[in-house]
Amino acid sequence: MKTLQEIHSEIRIESYEKAISILSDYISNHPDDDEAFTLRGMKHWGAGKRSLAINDYLTAIEINPHSRAFAALQAANEILDFRNKDLYNP
Repeated sequence: MKTLQEIHSEIRIESYEKAISILSDYISNHPDDDEAFTLRGMKHWGAGKRSLAINDYLTAIEINPHSRAFAALQAANEILDFRNKDLYNP
């Protein structure tokens, strides 16, 4: 079985679908690994699947409140909360 570090290196070059499959397999064997959920959330975010990313970040935070997913979730919320008022009032 590969370590999360090895998987992290591997998924950098894989397609979104393959990377998610690899991470999901790892998570099924290590359901308490907050870093795996964080990595999968980051992959989802990069693919534009915002709700899936946020769900993974929240799961990681539930497992470990000090997870780096907390910072990722804050960044995601800032991005989603951004409004450019000039676009509404040209």
